[in-house]
Amino acid sequence: MQCPNCQHTDSRVLESRSSENGQSIRRRRECLQCKHRFTTYERIEFVPITVIKKDGKRESFDRCKLLRGIVRACEKTGIPPSRLEAIVNDIESRLQQDSKREVTSQEIGQLVLEYLRQESEVAYVRFASVYGNFQGIRDFIAALALLQSSEIERTHPSWSPVEEASVITSS
Repeated sequence: MQCPNCQHTDSRVLESRSSENGQSIRRRRECLQCKHRFTTYERIEFVPITVIKKDGKRESFDRCKLLRGIVRACEKTGIPPSRLEAIVNDIESRLQQDSKREVTSQEIGQLVLEYLRQESEVAYVRFASVYGNFQGIRDFIAALALLQSSEIERTHPSWSPVEEASVITSS
C-alpha cells in the first residue's frame, strides 16, 4: 500500500478489524520508510448497478449521491449520521442482493421512503417532495394524508375512519 505521506510502497499492518457491520476491514498501517501511520479499508467489490433515470438516461449507482439526498432530507431532525450511513448500506445491500443489474430511480426512491417513514415524518415529507417533484401545497397535503392514514392503520389496525365518522355523527 502506498504511503500518503511519502509515496513509499512498503508498509506494515499494525492492526486489522472488521468494520461497517462486517462489510469491510479496517487496517492501521505504518510506512516502513517515514513511519507515518494511516488507515486503509478493504471492501467487497460489488457488481455495478445501473440506475435508469426518469428521462431514460442510465448512470452508475452512486452511494454518495444517495447519501447526500438522504442527509439533506434529514437536516435538523436529530437522526445521527451513523444511522443515515446504515440506511444507505441497507439500501445498497438490498440492491446488490436483487438479481437485477438495472434499477429505476423510482425504485430507489421508494426504498428510501420506506426507511425515512420509520425514522422521521419530517424527513419523509422532505424527501418525498423532491423525489415526487411536488408542484404545490396539494402535493404536500396528499403526502401528509398518506403518512397519517398509514400511521393510523399501524397504531389502530381495527379502526376505520368511516366507522369513526358514523359513531361521531350518531352521538
